[in-house]
Amino acid sequence: MTVLLVATDLDGTLLRSDGTVSDRTRSAIAAAVARGLQVVFVTGRPTRWLAGLDEATGHAGITVASNGAVLYDLAGHAVLREHPLRPVELATITELLRAAFPNARFAAEHGADFVFEPDYQPTWEINPPESGSWSMRAVSLTELVAEPAVKLLVKDLAADPDQYLAEAVGLLAGSATITHSSPFGLLEIAAPGVTKASGLAEVAQLRGVTAAQVAAVGDMPNDLPMLAWAGRSYAVANAHPAVLDAADKILARNDDDAVADLLDSLRG
Repeated sequence: MTVLLVATDLDGTLLRSDGTVSDRTRSAIAAAVARGLQVVFVTGRPTRWLAGLDEATGHAGITVASNGAVLYDLAGHAVLREHPLRPVELATITELLRAAFPNARFAAEHGADFVFEPDYQPTWEINPPESGSWSMRAVSLTELVAEPAVKLLVKDLAADPDQYLAEAVGLLAGSATITHSSPFGLLEIAAPGVTKASGLAEVAQLRGVTAAQVAAVGDMPNDLPMLAWAGRSYAVANAHPAVLDAADKILARNDDDAVADLLDSLRG
């Protein structure tokens, strides 16, 4: 079936390793859209990390953010839908994980707020310079779980990320969606059933597109659900081994404009 929509991850996939968008990729996106192909960004990034993405890529539309928990309008700079973890779920999850992993430290995305335990060590700049004003504050665990969160972060830098993920998945037994997209011990937790696939399915339904008409490309374990859902799945050559195994085809590296190659190949 003809591909009508291409869903692409950002970091490590569409973006180069330095976080930039190449001129070739920008041109390939514009040309694909001009041919009638729909392009959707699907990312683990929170909404504050989407600032400037429309200018960098030359493309604005609905973006799936926070691993499927948020649908965001890049053009209008507005949240369209959210699927958060409820406080009762957050309290149960953090209690179980703290008991199993005493060194784990928690943070949460609460809409416009990023909250974290005092000894949680942010890996990246919380508020990128172009994002505007966002609230960030250290709070107690009780405060952290008191409000709905689109993403719960669990960090233990000494943990092996794949083993950490496997143990947490076994521990929570379907009560949440757990994934990772980092080369260190940082788990990303969403409400049950919320994945990049569920967010992408929402966008596809809004656009009148079926899964069979979607091609998806990614690089990390948080991309696996959307690769399994899409009619065609692609991994960049620099992808995590699990993604390389799961994809129908392997593209070039992100630094070699892999997504541009894919877009150029889909000419109807």
